[in-house]
Amino acid sequence: MSVETSGKLLSRLARILPGLLPVKVDCSYARRSFTSELKGRQQIRPLDGVKVLDLTRVLAGPFATMILGDLGAEVIKVERPGPGDDTRAWGPPFVGKESAYFLSVNRNKKSIAVNLKEPSGAKLVTELARCCDILVENYLPGKLEEMGLGYKHLSEVAPQLIYCSITGYGQTGPQSHKPGYDSIASAASGMMHITGPEDGAPVRPGVAMTDLATGLYAQGAVMAGLLQRQKTRRGLHIDCNLLSSQVACLTHIAANYLNAGKEARRWGTAHESIVPYQGFKTKDGYLIVASGNDQQFFKVCKVLGMNDLAENPKYKTNTLRVQHRKELLHLLSERFLEESTAEWLRRFEGTGVPCGPINTIQQVFSDPQVAHNGLILEMDHPTSGRIAVPGPAVRFNSFEFDKPTPPPVIGQHTVEVLRDILGYSDEVINNLLASGTVFQNAVH
Repeated sequence: MSVETSGKLLSRLARILPGLLPVKVDCSYARRSFTSELKGRQQIRPLDGVKVLDLTRVLAGPFATMILGDLGAEVIKVERPGPGDDTRAWGPPFVGKESAYFLSVNRNKKSIAVNLKEPSGAKLVTELARCCDILVENYLPGKLEEMGLGYKHLSEVAPQLIYCSITGYGQTGPQSHKPGYDSIASAASGMMHITGPEDGAPVRPGVAMTDLATGLYAQGAVMAGLLQRQKTRRGLHIDCNLLSSQVACLTHIAANYLNAGKEARRWGTAHESIVPYQGFKTKDGYLIVASGNDQQFFKVCKVLGMNDLAENPKYKTNTLRVQHRKELLHLLSERFLEESTAEWLRRFEGTGVPCGPINTIQQVFSDPQVAHNGLILEMDHPTSGRIAVPGPAVRFNSFEFDKPTPPPVIGQHTVEVLRDILGYSDEVINNLLASGTVFQNAVH
């Protein structure tokens, strides 16, 4: 082997080994062994032993890291001293001093308040990155690079790190410099164009579905990144963005255009290709009926006491019903107005016709199935008292989501993280507090 080749090999090993061997920051190791500390435990969650450095704010990122926390990861949420995450102020309603919005997506996290504009603050976060498995951030492309916290720099000092970036439009491209907002991405992606009443204007979905879909994509990508790191023994960079997430979710609407040149339109609660398949107003509310085939349509007619419609040649097949949509829906709508939602649900029960109420939020959380599925998660918050948020959507037979930690107050865990994870002395911590580099809440 030549001297030149040997030099290249040694240089490459110098870059790789810090991620595989113990490092000095008083972290016991940088590349985590997921099982060595868990032997003998009764309930082992999928991400027990995994550390996540969370540099995200608002919704998409916090939603992703909350799911990681639900699965057992130790999530360290880095916030700016003072206001912290923007959504802390997004109210009313407030529960105590915290907004219900913030409380909804930040359980199972520790909050540290760090001024990233200070070199000592950026250095602190770099040292945390060396101790963590995952970093999730949602800054504008290039912003963290200016602080020395971009992927290129951190991958050199923490090669084990799975670095997930969440932006509006991606890391590169003609719009990558723009900030990402759910409503803007929902509009630009076509989602808003296909949402709303048939003869009305485009409508923003009732919740920030583009943000939430991006958070789900990010969480899944991070999980895949952990599996890939087990194979390669190296971290990687993940590029998630709002535009791509929502365009990907257009699925068949996009395929209709890409393959047949068919432009989409708004249909309200209705289905473009199936009739009747939509919501109907009742005497006291709304319900939705999804008649997916001819036999189900005939059953709908029987329940409504309108057998003459089932025998009408114009409505014999779904293709014919689509052709005579307005006329048929007018007749059905008039009939549904004559009884209450509960009465119609009673009559449809056992018929095999898919139907259900269009619930208010109050009705949702009064539904016994919602309660049975554990979708009301209660916790004792240190300043807000007893709070309730939507629980995890997925359940495992190997562990229970029985002891979630409440969303933190800003800077609640700063000293704890500096002491227990980075091994900082009291003197160093006090100097950082005195300089304003970090902040510790009175609640700890």
